[in-house]
Amino acid sequence: MDKKLQIKLNANHTVIGTLCGFDQFTNLVIGNTIEVSGNEKNDIGMVVIRGNSVVMIKALELVRRSQ
Repeated sequence: MDKKLQIKLNANHTVIGTLCGFDQFTNLVIGNTIEVSGNEKNDIGMVVIRGNSVVMIKALELVRRSQ
């Protein structure tokens, strides 16, 4: 939670934003979202992404593990 992600969606869409929530179906709530299309970037705010449209999720921040 609260980590920056890059999410590739079907139909060749990509969004970058902060994970705010998710459920067992991989439905995602993403805040501070930017839609990336080629060289264009559009700020679209908070979005809900249906899990069945998610192709790939990439963490853009390292997750630190406690030792």
